[in-house]
Amino acid sequence: MAKIGIFFGTDTGNTRRVAKDIATLLGVDLAAKPVNIRTANVDDLLQYDVLILGAPTYGEGELPGLGTGNATESWAEFLPKLIGHDFSGKTVAIYGLGNQKGYPNDFVSAMAYLYDSFRQCGAAIVGACPTDGYKFKHSKSVIDGLFVGLALDQENQKELTQERLGTWLQSLQTVWA
Repeated sequence: MAKIGIFFGTDTGNTRRVAKDIATLLGVDLAAKPVNIRTANVDDLLQYDVLILGAPTYGEGELPGLGTGNATESWAEFLPKLIGHDFSGKTVAIYGLGNQKGYPNDFVSAMAYLYDSFRQCGAAIVGACPTDGYKFKHSKSVIDGLFVGLALDQENQKELTQERLGTWLQSLQTVWA
């Protein structure tokens, strides 16, 4: 299998740390070095058959970007660049960071933007996860009772992150095999 591309958007570094953890858990033979989306272009993503994409949720369910006060561009500026590109035959898994206590009405909602954008470009989205074990009111990232990817709360449930990552990546191995 070709290497898996890992791309993330972050301003504080939490999403980058998770990307690095994912790369470490997958190993260098399987995972490419994680890349901040602010330094990537669409062709960088298209070179991979399998992608893992990460985004934190800002404020009222927003993507990171200049409009949310980030110092640099991020997913908000990158996603419009996908228009007209074909990701058919590509497999995408998404993880998102959020704060279910501080923002219970938009917990990990930024994942929904990645999900919608890449699905519209023809990618197969994998890695949906149950909402069990979380306490939130609403998330745009819940479809048919499941998160569209792996939801992580580094503020309130950081102690569960490694276990959740391991379980999620294990489930994805069967999809990628």
